[in-house]
Amino acid sequence: MPIFKYKAIDISGKTAGGIVEAVNQNKAAEALQEKKYSIISIKEISAAKKKGLPFLDRIKIKDVAIFSRQFSVMMSANVAMVQSLRILTNQTVNSKLKLIISEIAEEVDSGSKLSTALAKRPKIFSNFYVSVVSSGETSGKLDEVLNYLADEMEKDYDMMSKIKGAMIYPVFVLAGLSAVGVVMMVYVVPKLTDILTESGAELPLATRVLIGISGALTSYWWLIILVLGGLIAGIKFYISKPLGRKQFDFLKLRIPIFGKLFQRIYIVRFTRSMHTLIIGGVTIVSSLKIAADIVDNRIYYELISQTIKEVEDGNSISSIFIKSKEMPMMVSQMMSVGERTGKMDIILERLTDFYDREINNIVANLMTLMEPVIMVVIGAAVGMMVAAIILPMYNMAGQF
Repeated sequence: MPIFKYKAIDISGKTAGGIVEAVNQNKAAEALQEKKYSIISIKEISAAKKKGLPFLDRIKIKDVAIFSRQFSVMMSANVAMVQSLRILTNQTVNSKLKLIISEIAEEVDSGSKLSTALAKRPKIFSNFYVSVVSSGETSGKLDEVLNYLADEMEKDYDMMSKIKGAMIYPVFVLAGLSAVGVVMMVYVVPKLTDILTESGAELPLATRVLIGISGALTSYWWLIILVLGGLIAGIKFYISKPLGRKQFDFLKLRIPIFGKLFQRIYIVRFTRSMHTLIIGGVTIVSSLKIAADIVDNRIYYELISQTIKEVEDGNSISSIFIKSKEMPMMVSQMMSVGERTGKMDIILERLTDFYDREINNIVANLMTLMEPVIMVVIGAAVGMMVAAIILPMYNMAGQF
């Protein structure tokens, strides 16, 4: 259904703006007139929205965190919810998020709950986000939970940014090395190896391997691309299936060095989301159900699902964790203490801070370790290529 942007004057004489969904412009105008609005302007924006490039207007977690922070400030200043949303519509830079906030403002103005309007947009506002907002509506502390959500989202964003930043350097270097290697194999090596093969001398194994790789890249490059593309598509398809996803997630936890990093990331996601939900007034069972999806790992999802059954049966939240190798003993023991003392929120916050620092230390160590490893890899690759070409030439020179 088309979406129309309007500017009008409400019954109090104030200028109002927003969007309305209707079959056509006349129906949109009628809907506004029913609200006693005097229309200044109205135009369709659906077509303009479709012309844009979606990947350039993607809504990031940082955008939602900023929205939450600004919304919290306005709510704490006793600005009406609908008015706050309309102000945020004008302040938001991301045009896609701007449109969504405008839609939410209209729905709330029509009598819908804020959490209900957010729940209609699961790609932008997760089940975790909606649950915390819903608890804030029930307790009357919406400004506090929105501010807390912004804090936690920014922490999660900063953590993932550090990890991605640490990976940029090695990925860039290895990608450059691979590109140079392919160019050498396709354009440079064939000219050098032609001289060697024409000499009729017996070539070392390294040289023959180099000639074989060069010939394959030159003659069958299209087949190599097809095989690689098919392999990547096959792996993605397999991972999309429950068994494949479980095996892939298990493998991530077993990778040397990186496995420990992945484990810490999943634990922080779990403890941070549980802490936020419990602070927001969500029950333990509901918090566990939401946290299971947020962790985004099938091994931990099944572990938390088993814990939910135990808690529903009246058992301790740590009864399953304490038996699992994937959950550090410190987590299960401290959660058991938090359960007995009634200070689970404090325990979860401490666990989050502790493992967040561990992630920072692992990332810092990885960045320190990566530089010498990459230099060794580059040196080995260049050394093997030079040896494969220079050694037979040296042997040929020795025959004269």
